[in-house]
Amino acid sequence: MRHGPPPKPPAPHRVVALVQPPQATFALACASEMFGEHGPEIPARYTFEVATELPGPVRTQAGYDLLVAAGLEALERADTVVIPGWGRPGDAEVPESVVVAVRRAHGRGARIAGLCSGAFVLAAAGLQDDRRAATHWARAAELADRFPRVRVDPAVLYVDHGDVATSAGAAAGVDLCLHLVSADQGAAYAMRIARQLVMPPHREGCQLQYAEPPASGPVADSLAPLLDWLSERLEQPVSVADMALRSQVSARTLTRRFTRQLGVSPGRWLLDRRIAATRALLEETDLPVETIARRVGLSSAVNLRRRFHEALRTTPAAYRRAFRANGAG
Repeated sequence: MRHGPPPKPPAPHRVVALVQPPQATFALACASEMFGEHGPEIPARYTFEVATELPGPVRTQAGYDLLVAAGLEALERADTVVIPGWGRPGDAEVPESVVVAVRRAHGRGARIAGLCSGAFVLAAAGLQDDRRAATHWARAAELADRFPRVRVDPAVLYVDHGDVATSAGAAAGVDLCLHLVSADQGAAYAMRIARQLVMPPHREGCQLQYAEPPASGPVADSLAPLLDWLSERLEQPVSVADMALRSQVSARTLTRRFTRQLGVSPGRWLLDRRIAATRALLEETDLPVETIARRVGLSSAVNLRRRFHEALRTTPAAYRRAFRANGAG
């Protein structure tokens, strides 16, 4: 019995990373490690190319130059365009030629993925209007302010709409790229890459657990004594009425002062301080959650876990595993 020739393997998925000065090197590395060569142990299913608006040396945030030969025409042959975060794209307009090239690539069916601040480029191209998007937690408010039609989610590690995807900052770019590999090639192939890179195939939680605890910033003399008083007795139950009595004003007046000076209600400010204290105790001590709950004024382990999950989308136990300080205890 004669057999026909074996079927040809599918054409590699073409990935083009669009870089601009000053280029963030880690974000670019996230893409190249996921979509580049992995050696003979893992069959190549992607081709990876780097392009820029003006071919030639591209300055990086690390101080060295990347020599990039391909221009924007490379986007015309891409199946996926990855935009790894640039230095500060929010500080200047995205070049019109870049916007046009990104829109054109998307229009002909290429997937567009923005890592970290790469989300600003997708927003400038109008690809995230009326859609949920991720970016680094420290720049989420800036993205929302500059592009009010984008529904910025400051908590998630990444958002994938199929044709457009965005990630939070730094290592969340790895999470998104690995997710895209899994979507393209299957979970088993993505797992092989994750094992080679010695990383988990999926991370729990969200990026809020990595954000700095909120700081009060400068406050007027009218609130400063009260904030000091509250910070010294987090373990005690304190109501808004108690705060108002301490400040010798009505509860309504106190709430107006908090909102005007701090941007939050008195109760929200106090809860933020208690969550910040919880984070510190989880990072620096071996205290049981029940003990921590009493120390920070959250009354019980059940209440602490609920409040902690509402604020950071993770559990105290998972947070402690991720952020436990070396040598504590």
